[in-house]
Amino acid sequence: MNAFKAYKACVPIAWSPNLYISLVRGIPGTRRLHRRTLEALRLRKCNRTVMRWNTPTVRGMLQQVKRLVVIETEEMYKARRQKDANHCALRPPLVISHLPAPAK
Repeated sequence: MNAFKAYKACVPIAWSPNLYISLVRGIPGTRRLHRRTLEALRLRKCNRTVMRWNTPTVRGMLQQVKRLVVIETEEMYKARRQKDANHCALRPPLVISHLPAPAK
């Protein structure tokens, strides 16, 4: 288990004021009730994330579609975005010299 999953397992969702919800499984082949729930959450495409207030209504909707979505708190979402930004950041170019080393 990596550190992010361990952190995710110990953070109580009920304490966070905002929830970041990402659709990670496809909509085709799901039940009509689940499709309607995802539509109400405004999740239409895979790998899209929406922010919703942490209310009992939203948590009940997420309970219905928990196998289709990933739920994150604000801190977890920001940490993941920062990790992705660092991964995609520009790096200095590698300078490789193919000339033979000078003899001493």
